[in-house]
Amino acid sequence: MSTARVARLLTALGFAFGMFVNCAPSGARAAELIMFAKAGCSWCERFEREIAPIYPKTAEGARAPLRRIDVSGPVPPDLAFVEVERLTPVFVLVDKGREIGRIRGYPGEAFFWGLLGELIGMLEPTATGAEPARRS
Repeated sequence: MSTARVARLLTALGFAFGMFVNCAPSGARAAELIMFAKAGCSWCERFEREIAPIYPKTAEGARAPLRRIDVSGPVPPDLAFVEVERLTPVFVLVDKGREIGRIRGYPGEAFFWGLLGELIGMLEPTATGAEPARRS
């Protein structure tokens, strides 16, 4: 098996595992960054390589944990209010049962953080008042 094929297989398995781990409905109605994706999406795979490993370690990840949803399956009932698009990936920031905003596609690491920072800035302050630091 070629190295490229092994890499694609590992990426697909990692993506599938990530969706399995992150697809359960959240008990709290706190902010979440919902990633609508599908297997075989090259931009989804790029996001998984460039952002996903560090996202939980960032202030943005703490404020709005990432939750992956496969667009080929049913939408969880707690996200029925979110309009699902055919384009993948689509990142939808939700909070308290409402959509705050979305990022269509994956524009690359530098642009992603800037766009996400704008969306996070639209959230109500946390109980502690702490907000993620802006990235430059």
